[in-house]
Amino acid sequence: MQVSSLNEVKIYSLSCGKSLPEWLSDRKKRALQKKDVDVRRRIELIQDFEMPTVCTTIKVSKDGQYILATGTYKPRVRCYDTYQLSLKFERCLDSEVVTFETLSDDYSKIVFLHNDRYIEFHSQSGFYYKTRIPKFGRDFSYHYPSCDLYFVGASSEVYRLNLEQGRYLNPLQTDAAENNVCDINSVHGLFATGTIEGRVECWDPRTRGRVGLLDCALSSVTADSEINSLPTISALKFNGALTMAVGTSTGQVLLYDLRSDKPLLVKDHQYGLPIKSIHFQDSLDLILSADSRIVKMWNKNSGKIFTSLEPEHDLNDVCLYPNSGMLLTANETPKMGIYYIPVLGPAPRWCSFLDNLTEELEENPESTVYDDYKFVTKKDLENLGLTHLIGSPFLRAYMHGFFMDIRLYHKVKLMVNPFAYEEYRKDKIRQKIEETRAQRVQLKKLPKVNKELALKLIEEEEEKQKSTWRKKIKSLPNILSDDRFKVMFENPDFQVDEESEEFRLLNPLVSKISEKRKKKLRLLEQQELREKEEEEEPEGKPSDAESSESSDDEKDWVEEVRKQRRLLQQEEKVKRQERLKEDQQTVLKPQFYEIKAGEEFRSFKDSATKQKLMNKTLEDRLKLEAKNGTLSVSDTTVGSKQLTFTLKKSEQQKKQQEAEKLHRQERKTLRRSAGHLKSRSRRGRPFH
Repeated sequence: MQVSSLNEVKIYSLSCGKSLPEWLSDRKKRALQKKDVDVRRRIELIQDFEMPTVCTTIKVSKDGQYILATGTYKPRVRCYDTYQLSLKFERCLDSEVVTFETLSDDYSKIVFLHNDRYIEFHSQSGFYYKTRIPKFGRDFSYHYPSCDLYFVGASSEVYRLNLEQGRYLNPLQTDAAENNVCDINSVHGLFATGTIEGRVECWDPRTRGRVGLLDCALSSVTADSEINSLPTISALKFNGALTMAVGTSTGQVLLYDLRSDKPLLVKDHQYGLPIKSIHFQDSLDLILSADSRIVKMWNKNSGKIFTSLEPEHDLNDVCLYPNSGMLLTANETPKMGIYYIPVLGPAPRWCSFLDNLTEELEENPESTVYDDYKFVTKKDLENLGLTHLIGSPFLRAYMHGFFMDIRLYHKVKLMVNPFAYEEYRKDKIRQKIEETRAQRVQLKKLPKVNKELALKLIEEEEEKQKSTWRKKIKSLPNILSDDRFKVMFENPDFQVDEESEEFRLLNPLVSKISEKRKKKLRLLEQQELREKEEEEEPEGKPSDAESSESSDDEKDWVEEVRKQRRLLQQEEKVKRQERLKEDQQTVLKPQFYEIKAGEEFRSFKDSATKQKLMNKTLEDRLKLEAKNGTLSVSDTTVGSKQLTFTLKKSEQQKKQQEAEKLHRQERKTLRRSAGHLKSRSRRGRPFH
């Protein structure tokens, strides 16, 4: 849901967000809702509230339960039930609909005016009757007391179709060449039609005679307005018994009192687009006028702007839901617009939850934008030479600047037009400076991870840029600007441990390599300077000197590595002694384990083998025990089988038995050797 604020009036767009195609399965729709945040946060107030391509007209039934809309392509009408918040029915038509009207309180009686001169009647069950008028129609109105339909179009005549008798009556002859719109006053039944010449003709249906003529084209022209063509009447609406609003094709709205031929108020949309619809909001004395770009709400007594609504796509029709703050729009897009303005009135009964939802959103402040006003700072006023207007009614202080009338701003801007070239020149100079700055080496802030490595890389990059030999050296991509190594400077897991053994052993080598690189760069720069000065070539170092220098470097590196190894060994020795002290100080306490009932404790190692053995069948276990020698099967004299089980000895018992066996064998050998010595001593033989 999108929230916009204008003149401290919040407008909630309930139809914004992504729309899912109809051919998607429910499973894919649920998957999209999980992945896409915009789809998950959208509010689908009425299910499938859209047209295949474009919506042309939209209206609400008199009882407020049904919303009817027509659109293309193919030409169709859709009826939505607000109590069910879904589509009730859809009917395809033969041609596009210019406008339609519901004659009953619900959808049971509908009249459609098509663009091919046909008039189509629909009942609750569907299509009922079709007839034709002589000329192309543009608008029609229904007179309830006489059951007459008044059609206006590309003709000077107003055609009358009586629905009680079922036949055409004598038409009304107007002075205009063509008629665009018409309306009937619901209080006294006055019929008014707007002509292509910019006039409004009023007729009395009882006498079928003209009772008044208003020239709105001349009244719509003011001193500030620029007119390129003759204004025609594009919208007409009655309010009460004496008020009438007229919209012109040049973007003006004229408010009339039927007792006077002069307009009470003229409101200009300042877009030069035809006014398409006009609605009255009686609770706040507002008028809602809409062209194809914007919907403006303004006070009918003073003409002061109340708020405005500017959707993304062009508007075709606007409908104000009765006795509420909901606004429905038909746009040049498949999705129809639903807007809720809490200031205009409460939410309808079928979506009363919107009041609670908007109350929660009221806590979040939104930026305010003023229509027909330009926000300027004090510096802008100095450039325009309008600082003397500070404190006057022409400037309204707001935050760090002022609001001024957009017309005044444009006039002053035209007066100071000679300074436009200077502004253009300053912009061009600023762009050139920014381009030169972009070519420089811009040092970024050091990352949180591996700061020393990043600083080293930045210094190496600076040296390459400063070196005069950078053209001859092949340019390599910088690790800091490469996205592949971005994680190395963001993730703490990639932090270089300088206390590790590998780093301390390799660091001397890395430092020596960097020193050699710097020495080479210095030698190359010196050599280039000597060539430029065209001096004699100096004697270089002999090969043995270079070899001795390299050997000295290697000796230094070896000594440094040995030194690091000795330090590492000493640290390991100290750690070992500390561990021994901790082991001596710690007192071992006995740990007790609980054995489950019905089980015998043998060892922890036997649990896995026991589990595997329990998973085997009885036959496999018997075969395994017979193989190990713990089971013997023998036949008895009777013919049955006899099973003999022997206890399986543990490994500890086996080792003990083997030790006892070896001990017995040693004792036997000792006895034999002792008996052999005794027998020799008795015989008197000497020992050798």
